[in-house]
Amino acid sequence: MKSNKSDLESRLVAAAGRDHVLVDEPMALHTTFKIGGPADLFLTPTTEEELAAVIRILREAAYPFTVIGNGSNLLVADKGYRGAVVSLAKVLTKIEVRGDVVFAEAGALLSQIAAAARDHSLTGFEFAGGIPGTLGGACMMNAGAYGGEMKHILKAVRCIDREGKIRTVLAKDLKLGYRISVFMIENWIVTGAEIQLALGNKEEITAKMEDLTERRQTRQPLDLPSAGSTFKRPEGYFAGKLIMDSGLRGYRVGGAQISEKHCGFVVNRDHATAADVRQLMADVQRTVKEKFGVDLHPEVRFLGEF
Repeated sequence: MKSNKSDLESRLVAAAGRDHVLVDEPMALHTTFKIGGPADLFLTPTTEEELAAVIRILREAAYPFTVIGNGSNLLVADKGYRGAVVSLAKVLTKIEVRGDVVFAEAGALLSQIAAAARDHSLTGFEFAGGIPGTLGGACMMNAGAYGGEMKHILKAVRCIDREGKIRTVLAKDLKLGYRISVFMIENWIVTGAEIQLALGNKEEITAKMEDLTERRQTRQPLDLPSAGSTFKRPEGYFAGKLIMDSGLRGYRVGGAQISEKHCGFVVNRDHATAADVRQLMADVQRTVKEKFGVDLHPEVRFLGEF
């Protein structure tokens, strides 16, 4: 390691602890695609204060970094990432229920928040229970499913701004739209959120969650690694239907495949590389454009050099 990188590593260890600063960590272990080469540094700060300190150190050093949750919307290059990955999954995971409001940290899984809400007879979060991501990512992208969206239930969100300060953003200032938020616009990092729910009937909440789970299991390829919906929904269309109508169901490039169960998903069928996935996506975009004149834009985030 170069001396400046060694100095940076020492400062990060002082801020987050030796066990929470890993070198050359394979990113395939941290994405739902199960794809990706090593990140130069992999950081797992365990508190909001540690996270803020780590972010300040990285920014002062002008060192490239990205923040991830469960890696459920991420394709990492085969050569990995020449920078630091800050992971909040499995560390910032606290969930507290206070009356009809749930406070959760950014690394908490949406499924865990949904279960906590159900256990306290709180309704409004059922739609998110099957989304395989964390609260931080859901706030960043205004995650939604089955008619529900984060913008309908977020009361306030805590974040770290570009100066490294912790601030609270109220619902009216979140600028939530289709896969967009103030956090993406301003490059702020979500650390937690207050979720406003309503008192409901526990049996009805449970039944709704079970129904949505069954619908996902029936319609989505949950048995294979993927990053969920690969493309954003084009206005007036559904990406999966455009892909299916283009004759691409089951189309493969190497180990990557358009799911035969749901054409909106690209799956890791057999030891797919990031290059396989990227080529398949390009083929899909070209074919759909040729057949229907519609541009498909990736919903998946790309990390590293492709």
